[in-house]
Amino acid sequence: MPRFIVGLDVGSSTIKTVIGEIRRDGGITVLRVMKHPSQGIRKGVVHDIAELTQSLSPVLAEVKKFSKDALAEIFLGIGSSDIKVQSSIGIVAVSRADYEINEDDVKRAMQSAQAINIPANRLVLHSIVREYIVDGVRDIRDPVEMVGNRLEVNSLIIDAFAPNIKNLMKCVEMLGGEVRKLILQPLADARAILTKSQRELGVVLVDIGYGKTSMCVYEEGKIVHAAVFPVGASNITNDLAIGLKIPVHFAERVKLSYGSAIAKEIPARENIELSKIDPGAKGHITKRYIAEIIEARLAEIFKFVNNELGYLKKAGQLPGGVVLTGGGAKIPSIIELAKQELHLAAQIANPDLASYDIRNSEDATMLDDPELTAGLGLLLMGYDSIGESKKFNIPLGGATSLLKKAWKYFAP
Repeated sequence: MPRFIVGLDVGSSTIKTVIGEIRRDGGITVLRVMKHPSQGIRKGVVHDIAELTQSLSPVLAEVKKFSKDALAEIFLGIGSSDIKVQSSIGIVAVSRADYEINEDDVKRAMQSAQAINIPANRLVLHSIVREYIVDGVRDIRDPVEMVGNRLEVNSLIIDAFAPNIKNLMKCVEMLGGEVRKLILQPLADARAILTKSQRELGVVLVDIGYGKTSMCVYEEGKIVHAAVFPVGASNITNDLAIGLKIPVHFAERVKLSYGSAIAKEIPARENIELSKIDPGAKGHITKRYIAEIIEARLAEIFKFVNNELGYLKKAGQLPGGVVLTGGGAKIPSIIELAKQELHLAAQIANPDLASYDIRNSEDATMLDDPELTAGLGLLLMGYDSIGESKKFNIPLGGATSLLKKAWKYFAP
């Protein structure tokens, strides 16, 4: 029986879906990559269930064409700005008489780290192990078969507002889909594009989506922080619509066709006839003015990022620099602006598909698109989850069971 994985990234503007199949040799074949228009969700939060369900309907219908089983293997991205990140330490005594640490000790330590007080209306998305500590010795990656009296695990706990998650899951399940796991979008981005070297050196990944911007920071191979801001590429479009006094859909065209993130690079006298953009508009506008509007809003987004880095005392201190992804990363000259605002080396995300043993399909070439980074990452994290469930002998259905219990708890 083939095993399918579906990475589902539900954005404010588009729904990105990557469908894969696990081959017998353990690799992944990408079967389909899709982008569909999205309605009913804004900045990662569902505001109209009927509209979003209607948007998701053709997506899940396409998934069902491959197999009904694929509908039960959805790894769903979460990207609302209400997430909270906190550190937690779990401590257990080693159980064996010879003090050799086994996998049961590791699981108990991880469960201890998750035993934190969070409000009843919030749900833990991730408990990420940053390091193990054996008898005070830190930075241990795998303590199994080591000898010690006490095992500690330093974890990063990420939780989110449960009703928002419930609404998103409801839209998927109303159409016959089953969510195997919820995954924070910045973590999916990181899984798809950050190299081991970047994680070790210290890097910040910034995903500029349509309705929001997300980021995550890695250092010494460990995740340090993650955040989501309720501002994105749509804010640039809205600013252009106001500044140029044109409809929003024309402003989006201006951004994509004539935009630049650095105003000073544009000749001051280079004009655009507004009638070429909006048949009802008269007069002309300079390209530099367009770039000034874009630069101002992008600088604001990078200020949010820099503030988070300042809080971590990492501003300008990450040798791996900043990696940009998402639809907003397509704006010309954005690398130069990122360098200027964040005082870091900068680059656009470029996933190395060969390193993931992903075989080419007709659609796989689409995965170079920065908009699809999270979808690819969700596919890969789904693949990782299947491997982890085998390692610890945990049925993947257990994740779904927990989510359904949470749903019933919060349901009216």
